[in-house]
Amino acid sequence: MGHGTPDNMNWAGLLQNLLVMVHLQQIICGSVWFSIPEEQEPGVLVGSLSKHFPPPYQLLTQEYLWTDKNTGNFYTTEQKMDREALCPEETKAEECIILHNAVVGPSGDLIQFPVIIEDINDNAPHFENSVIHLRVSEDVTVGTSFLLDDQAQDRDAGHNGKLHYHLKDADGVFSLKVEEDESAILLVVQTALDRETRDLYQMVLVATDCGSEPLSATATLIVTVTDVNDNCPSFSSDSPRSVTVPGDSPKNMLVAQVRATDPDSGPNAAIVYSLSPKVSERAKKLFSLDSLTGHIRLTQDLQSDNTEELQLKVFASGHHCPPADTQVTVNVLPKANQELTFKIRFIAEHQNQTVVLPENQPPTVLAVLELHGDSSLKSSSLAIESEVPFTLSPQNGKYLLSTSKPLDYEMKIEHHISVVVHGRSAEGSVIAPSRHGIRVLVADVNDNAPQFLQSHYQLEVEENNQPGMSLLRVSASDADSGRNGRVTYRLGKHTPTIFNIDPVTGQLSVSASLDREQQGVHKITVFAQDSGSPPLESVATVSIRVLDLNDNAPVFLTPHFIFFIPENVPPFAQVGRVGVTDPDEGENGKTELHVVNSSGPFVVDNTQGTLRTTTHLDRETDDRYELYLLAADHGHPAALTSTARVTIFVEDINDNEPKVILPSSNSSCQTVSSATIAGTIVTKIYAVDEDSGLNSEITYTVVAPKPAQNSSPFRVDLKTGNITVAQKLLRKDLGMHHLFIVVRDGGKPAPLYTTIWVNLLINESMGPCHLDRAPTWTGTSDLIQSPSKAPICEVEDTRSAQLTLFVGLVMMLVSTCLLVVTAVLYVKQKRRSLQQKKRGHIEENEIPLRHKDKYYSDD
Repeated sequence: MGHGTPDNMNWAGLLQNLLVMVHLQQIICGSVWFSIPEEQEPGVLVGSLSKHFPPPYQLLTQEYLWTDKNTGNFYTTEQKMDREALCPEETKAEECIILHNAVVGPSGDLIQFPVIIEDINDNAPHFENSVIHLRVSEDVTVGTSFLLDDQAQDRDAGHNGKLHYHLKDADGVFSLKVEEDESAILLVVQTALDRETRDLYQMVLVATDCGSEPLSATATLIVTVTDVNDNCPSFSSDSPRSVTVPGDSPKNMLVAQVRATDPDSGPNAAIVYSLSPKVSERAKKLFSLDSLTGHIRLTQDLQSDNTEELQLKVFASGHHCPPADTQVTVNVLPKANQELTFKIRFIAEHQNQTVVLPENQPPTVLAVLELHGDSSLKSSSLAIESEVPFTLSPQNGKYLLSTSKPLDYEMKIEHHISVVVHGRSAEGSVIAPSRHGIRVLVADVNDNAPQFLQSHYQLEVEENNQPGMSLLRVSASDADSGRNGRVTYRLGKHTPTIFNIDPVTGQLSVSASLDREQQGVHKITVFAQDSGSPPLESVATVSIRVLDLNDNAPVFLTPHFIFFIPENVPPFAQVGRVGVTDPDEGENGKTELHVVNSSGPFVVDNTQGTLRTTTHLDRETDDRYELYLLAADHGHPAALTSTARVTIFVEDINDNEPKVILPSSNSSCQTVSSATIAGTIVTKIYAVDEDSGLNSEITYTVVAPKPAQNSSPFRVDLKTGNITVAQKLLRKDLGMHHLFIVVRDGGKPAPLYTTIWVNLLINESMGPCHLDRAPTWTGTSDLIQSPSKAPICEVEDTRSAQLTLFVGLVMMLVSTCLLVVTAVLYVKQKRRSLQQKKRGHIEENEIPLRHKDKYYSDD
């Protein structure tokens, strides 16, 4: 019988174990995770579990992915993965990770692996308001910047959600400046502004994302230049410088009208007229000046038989401006003694000596005027008194009466032309002028579109309103008359059918209840059209903001959450994310979670939306917890709630070593009859492990050198622990046999174990067996292979892997050589043992209890 294992045999075992560990590290290394762009078509291959786990394969949920149970390949389903919908809170900053659970392998192991949903540029930027209004004073300094509150939003992440802005149609007057952190957009004034030159700028603000195929959105930017008082009044060129007044003119007759202009607007353009204090007392007595209109009128009846010339100096004053002045010379003629007349021959359409002329006509001849008078008249002439859009032009002793510019019905419907006849007698005396009136009526044409009182209406309406509710009344006016000014209203063709408008009154109403969760803002286009031929129309927009009511209870992403957590997690570790949404907004949509109907060691972290442990977990005490979550919003007047069921499975870790039940102690002893036939079960080792799965799978191995094991008459079953007679018992087998058994579990990465002595006495008689004390193990204390201290998932590059393979091949070659040498030595040792047996030195066949070398199991 051998007394030990050769040193070469020990080295061979070490090399073989090292190669096994290298191979296991190659298999285990590499995290199990997959990624796929969002919005993929059905049937796209995402990855395969076959590289990491044995078949068969089954996904627990197949909402977005399905797997081939044989190959482990998993593909996209008909339901596309929308990253922004699956991960609404992580769309900007974090990765969108969806955890999937699968059952793999013949033993049905439950695994969990992440799938990263990669973002694609599938969302265009969006402006909340399509029109942005900004008011800028005309005296603003060049380089001044104005904050634009209306920024575009993009739900994509990374470069796909990063936005760049630029202006179109700015004409170099404005530019954009974007802060480095893109928190603000500024409109910068590049050139000096002048409201009197241009008072409105309309540009296009364009927001473009940084995706590989960029998407963009636009908003109209309207800048209104407001007025400052930077202009003073000045008299216009058509302001009269000289007028003639008959000596018999009546009181309040209009003598002349002075006219000054100021390019400013509003109060800045107000002008006040006044007479110079240096005007003669005669002029002050005869004439008055209207300070607002500039009309100069007679203050009394004139009864003058003499020619008289009066000078009127008129001032035009504005705010913070020096007054402008003009000189008006009034020539007073003596009363006429002879009457001058003229004959009118109408050319244009007329009724009852009244001319009827459509508006907007170019300068048109209305009539021919012919003078009549006594033969004693030396000279005579016709002139139009006061300022009117008509002219008299002499032609062949006659006068043509014409319009000097197109007439506008909306400005003035009726004109009165005062034609003055001037003449002198043969003696040279001035004859008092005579006046004759000609009436001109302007006929309306449809040249004005209806005008809304405001181009954009805004209102707020609470959701769940009563059907048929009136919203607001829009109003448009038309400067035309009759049918041309009759306005009717209608809605745009793309307006939802729930909105209606009265075509006559413009009353807008809604026929159904509004739901903010379906649509928060409604933009409606309203058209106002007149009844002219052809009709003209204008458009206004109505923005309806639907106010939120607390009409939606919180909704859990699933009615039943299932989580898996190892039992060795520390207190307050995260169990899983509990998804709950509330489509309401503000406090109505703010939710808070509570654990109800449970005394389990769990609490909700509302800041993170996760479930956490409160104490240490022990699977052997509780391997499963059932609890309920209550989600309540902060709505008024009453909060709304909903519940969800949560099941938490505590996953086992290898924290319990096997416990030997049988034999009861190391000093137990059992007698085996020498007549027991081979294959008979003589006793059994029975052990239990409180862990589960592989952590509780127990194996039984004998710790002894292989020669000693091969010569032992007993064998231990690796799985059952049954101890059987391995061969026919011989006389040399009589005596006590001590089997040192290692009972280990299948835990990973390192199993736990315990040891037990099985003492068997082979005897011819079946008397009781007694041991005074338990055997003592004097071998190495390292009875089980220790796990590698190196990181099990250490990342290696290609060169390192090749080097490892090369070293492994070399070590395998060396191991083979050592194995051959060991076999030769073993044969020699056998021969030497047979020779000793022939010499009569036969010893009892026992497994030695003490050995210098390390023992290895045969598993």
